[in-house]
Amino acid sequence: MRRLKTVALAASFAFAAIGMSTAAHAEWPERAVTVIVPWSAGGGTDATARAVAQQLEKRLGQPFNVVNRTGGGGLIGHLAITNAKPDGYTLGVITIESTMYAAQGTRGAGPDDFTMIGRFNADPIGYNVKADASYDDMKGLIAAVKKNPGKIKASGANRGGLSHLAWAGLLNKLGIDPNASPWVASDGSAPALQELAAGAIDVVSTSPAEARTLVEAGKAKTLAIAANEQSDAYPDLPTMPEALGIKWAPMPFRALAGPAGLPDDVVKKLSNALAATVKDPDFVKFMKSRGFSVAYQNGEEFKKTVKQDEEDLSKTMAVLGLAK
Repeated sequence: MRRLKTVALAASFAFAAIGMSTAAHAEWPERAVTVIVPWSAGGGTDATARAVAQQLEKRLGQPFNVVNRTGGGGLIGHLAITNAKPDGYTLGVITIESTMYAAQGTRGAGPDDFTMIGRFNADPIGYNVKADASYDDMKGLIAAVKKNPGKIKASGANRGGLSHLAWAGLLNKLGIDPNASPWVASDGSAPALQELAAGAIDVVSTSPAEARTLVEAGKAKTLAIAANEQSDAYPDLPTMPEALGIKWAPMPFRALAGPAGLPDDVVKKLSNALAATVKDPDFVKFMKSRGFSVAYQNGEEFKKTVKQDEEDLSKTMAVLGLAK
């Protein structure tokens, strides 16, 4: 009898311990959460990350502290996220560069290395030409590239940057040698747009927001956006399916993620909080005031998007000799 009582007592303690552990785990977050940003303070990713962190703090009741981990074209910060302990206390805001590292020969910071919580921002790249260009749509521009190989010069960023890949990849997807439109490297969209206005180049691959000043001044026009769905920010600009009858959407994005293996209950809480964040009037107002779109995808939808980005951009980098 005494042995039975001892066994029963031990069992009750075991169940109690399990119950206490479950209860403690269910109370996540019990302390401050770190949110790693792979880019420098003051930039767009940093600004939007802080806005999201503020919303998460309000909804989940603990501080969400943004920490900038820069270097290696975003690689240092992305690796810091994937290498973190998967307990929900280290998260991060990831960007499209995470889909490009594997093709460059660096493993450990690709789509499969994260637990995707959801995307909250994606701003399409636009294809911008001079206002007096002879073509008024993408079909006309592509026809000009085919007819005049080597003469339609493009720019928007450094060689191998997303602006370059968005243009070269489009040509490759259409069965055109990307070298048919030479890429002129620049330090960013601003100097590239100046070259466009001066007539030194013919196409600038960059956000319509960056080209807005020239467009409003009557010196440039945006022919279409590299997106498969219409953008709330640019409802009048044709998408790739509308402009060329293809799907092509290597959009710069910002998304909340954690290391692979985050507990399901943590993912659920974060997912619900992010879904509420993108509908919050204060958040929407902030994003609009800064020129950022609110483009939400849940974790499962977003993972499909980034896997497609990884496939498309890897192919483009291989064609351009940028892959390892």
